[in-house]
Amino acid sequence: MIYEYIMNNFKKGEPIFLSEIPGSSKDVVRQEMKRLTDEKKIERLYNGVYYIPYKTILGTEGKVSINQFIEKKYLSVGGYLTGLSLVNKYGFTSQNPSIYEICSNEATTKQRKIDIDGNNLVIYKPLSIITKDNIKELEFLSLMSIIDKYSELSGIEYQNKLREYVNSVGIDFDKVKKYISLYPAVVYKNIYEGGLMNELV
Repeated sequence: MIYEYIMNNFKKGEPIFLSEIPGSSKDVVRQEMKRLTDEKKIERLYNGVYYIPYKTILGTEGKVSINQFIEKKYLSVGGYLTGLSLVNKYGFTSQNPSIYEICSNEATTKQRKIDIDGNNLVIYKPLSIITKDNIKELEFLSLMSIIDKYSELSGIEYQNKLREYVNSVGIDFDKVKKYISLYPAVVYKNIYEGGLMNELV
C-alpha cells in the first residue's frame, strides 16, 4: 500500500519525507519504510528522507538533486539561500559556494551543520519568522550583512549593481527599517557604501 502510494505520487530521485507518507501511525510508516529500504525498493538519503532508486542514462545509480532537497525541506516552508550562494545569485561575485548556507523557518537552533550525500549544508535560524510579506527584505538584510566579505564589485560598479538588485526585486524599505535593528551594525555600513542610505531616512 505504502509502496504503491510512493510510486504513484513521487518521481524517481525526488526527496520523499516521512511526514508525506500516509499511515495509521508514524511507527507503522517507519517500519514499512525500513522494510522497503531493506528490500532496495527505496533508498534512504538521510534520517526521515528517502527516494525511489533509478539508473541514469549512463547506467550509474541516480542521486537526489540537492537543490530539490533544499527547496522542499527548507525553502518551501519559508527560507532563502544565504552566504556565498546569495551573493552569487544577484551577481556580486562569480565564485561558486562549496557549502550551501540556508536561512529557514525549519531551523530549530541558531546554526546547524549537516551532510546530505556528500553535500555540506549549514542551516541558520532566521532573526525573524520568514513570511511571503517579508522574505525579500530579510534576504536583502542578510545580503547586506555579508556582502563586504564576498563581493567582487566596489565603488560605482557595486552601487549600480546594488541599485539594480533592489529595483528588480522590489525591496520595501519601510519593511527593511522594521527589521534592520535585528542585524549587525555592518549592515548600515554596507548600505551606506551602496548608496542607499536615503532610502532608510
